Amino acid sequence: MNPVTLLPFIVLIGAMFLMTRSAKKKQAAAAQMRNEMQPGTGVRTIGGMYATVKELHDDTVLLEIAPGVHAIYAKNAIGAVLDDAEYNRIVHGDDESGLDLDGTVVPDDASSLTEAGTDADDADDTRIDLGKKADEAEPKDAESGKKSEGKDDGEADAK
Repeated sequence: MNPVTLLPFIVLIGAMFLMTRSAKKKQAAAAQMRNEMQPGTGVRTIGGMYATVKELHDDTVLLEIAPGVHAIYAKNAIGAVLDDAEYNRIVHGDDESGLDLDGTVVPDDASSLTEAGTDADDADDTRIDLGKKADEAEPKDAESGKKSEGKDDGEADAK
């Protein structure tokens, strides 16, 4: 066979090899991280829940979700093992020194974003009335109180 015809197959096999190799590395790193857990460390589950490790077993972990509330999770459900500083910052709100408290303050409403009302000389701010006026309203039938020969909302013109 011609080597040019074998080139796409070789490239495909090489790409598959590289993808499986990187996936195996990620799995090994996750397994090592889960094996390094110790009681008392903070973790984040794959569902996004933060908890403290209380007990370790072969395939399961006993987590304390809140004071006095315990749950058993599979070791594979642990998404990340957090260091103490990061866990305390996220869960307890400790160490807020990383926040920029002197920065720009964003208002809760949009009143500060508009300049209406700041200059009293602007008379161009006329209001537009989008409702029907009384003289433009459709005439009503005196006996029934309904619109005369008009279609109700939602009625189609098809017969």
